[in-house]
Amino acid sequence: MPKYIVKANVKEQTAKDYLKRHENISSSLWKKIKRQNEFFLNGQKTAPTRAVVKPGDIIEYRITEQSKVIPADLPLTICYEDEYMLIAAKPAGMLTHPLTFEAENTLANAVMHHFQKTGQQIGCHPLYRLDRNTSGLVVFAKLPQLQHLFGGNHQQLKRYYLAIVHGSISPPDGTVDAPIGRAADSIILHQVSLDGKRAITYYRTLKTYPDYSLVELNLATGRTHQIRVHMAHLGHPLLGDDLYGGRRDLITRHALHAYRLQFTHPFTHEEITVESPLPADMQKLL
Repeated sequence: MPKYIVKANVKEQTAKDYLKRHENISSSLWKKIKRQNEFFLNGQKTAPTRAVVKPGDIIEYRITEQSKVIPADLPLTICYEDEYMLIAAKPAGMLTHPLTFEAENTLANAVMHHFQKTGQQIGCHPLYRLDRNTSGLVVFAKLPQLQHLFGGNHQQLKRYYLAIVHGSISPPDGTVDAPIGRAADSIILHQVSLDGKRAITYYRTLKTYPDYSLVELNLATGRTHQIRVHMAHLGHPLLGDDLYGGRRDLITRHALHAYRLQFTHPFTHEEITVESPLPADMQKLL
């Protein structure tokens, strides 16, 4: 159960007001807390709507969720896990979460099997999704409020990628600040577009080879295909990314791997760094 100690500098107030103002609990999560009525104040079960808290009080609650994700016994590489989250490495070729046409062979199915096997009665909530052919780290929230704390916040949850791009980027380090929107004649293809949404990518060349370069990238925004579109916009598409102009003779998928996550843990306040090594199909090119 999540545990909150009421801060010393707050006045006496309802639990609802405290959690929403000081612990970033969303209105939808508060509704779940009320509906499940598993709310504890200083260890005693209490009606959440009647609870009044003061500095030093301990607030806890339990939410039991029924997930629609079907557990499946698939290979799963867990890179980090605690009572609040699980971070797994997704292989290229696998979806992050089920879709109508593919309901059982995704990373989320494997995570749900792990939760079931370890007796964790929780839902399966990826904070973001990687493209099918992008490999690397994905965070699954065990608590609904973790989605609220991290959702869309690229400053709190820093995601670093490694990509292999055609040619040598000049300058070798820099920022791409170019809006991205969907191409008019496609439901898949995206492009730099003046009427698109702002997109910012930071890049740093790590090593240059005769025909391509290894580049580290960090996102300040999270647009669809952002890295792929921005690198193609610079004239350096990812190897294997034929959708955006890359060749497939050296690798059969776009050469992109989400290799590092850095964040301050929202509950323990520890500084966390999690890494995933380059998969073999990218490593063999270096």
